[in-house]
Amino acid sequence: MASSSTLLAHSCIHHVFPSFHGEDVRKNFLSHIVKEFKSKGIDLFIDNNIERSKSIGPELIEAIRGSRIAIVFLSKNYASSTWCLNELVEIIKWREEFGQIVISLFYEVDPTHVKKQIGDFGKVFEKTCKGKTEDEMRRWKHALTEVAQVAGFHSSNWKTEAKMIEYIATDVSNKLNLSAPCSDFESLVGMESQMSEMEPLLQLYSDEVRKIGILGPPGIGKTTIARSLFNRHSQDFQLSVSIDNIKRNYATPVCSDDYSVKLYLQKQFMAQLTNEKDIRIPHLGVSKEKT
Repeated sequence: MASSSTLLAHSCIHHVFPSFHGEDVRKNFLSHIVKEFKSKGIDLFIDNNIERSKSIGPELIEAIRGSRIAIVFLSKNYASSTWCLNELVEIIKWREEFGQIVISLFYEVDPTHVKKQIGDFGKVFEKTCKGKTEDEMRRWKHALTEVAQVAGFHSSNWKTEAKMIEYIATDVSNKLNLSAPCSDFESLVGMESQMSEMEPLLQLYSDEVRKIGILGPPGIGKTTIARSLFNRHSQDFQLSVSIDNIKRNYATPVCSDDYSVKLYLQKQFMAQLTNEKDIRIPHLGVSKEKT
């Protein structure tokens, strides 16, 4: 996937572009989403004044390409709309070419049904496909399969919609903060030469786990280099955490043994990663399983 830093080079006119089937979510779920997003200063594109047809026009394409994040509300009748399906094709295309952040939200629908176009969702999709060209159906199937594999939210996993909406808004706000261009290190002399030496070692094109050690005496800029790398590349990943100054910022309980210290630090790590302040970490295998 292309780096999302490439997307920042394009003019972003909205924070979030939502793709949804109006009859399923507009009057209830989406209205609460809009309210919560506004309370957090998140600009959500809403197409109330755009006349819908079978194909999306330049104004919608511009809105998709001009948004930092796209949220796809996959509901039971989403695939009944060629408009929604064509929106989704454009969203997935923009994600693949320019690394746009995409969040999937399965609203009262099974992710597997979306991915494989089966069940009630599949029946709706099959009806929409009648009379359509092979190329159209291929593009729609690819987009549905891709979006179903994107890390997202499932309404059945939450006790209340209010809690889910609050969490989604916080998650989107954090993603926007991470994807915002960083200028903190522009004035530091010699930082670009350091970045040019470090970046090839990261091998960001690889799926393998990389551990990079920066060694040297105190005060020479090791932490600054690490922070600059994190700020430059964290937006290229769905989730990212920066933990520094562990002794000062994450003071462990007195008289802790080695295992307790590792468990405590893992809890701090997972709390930042998942935005769950009261997360429970019963053993050291949790972060490996979740990440």
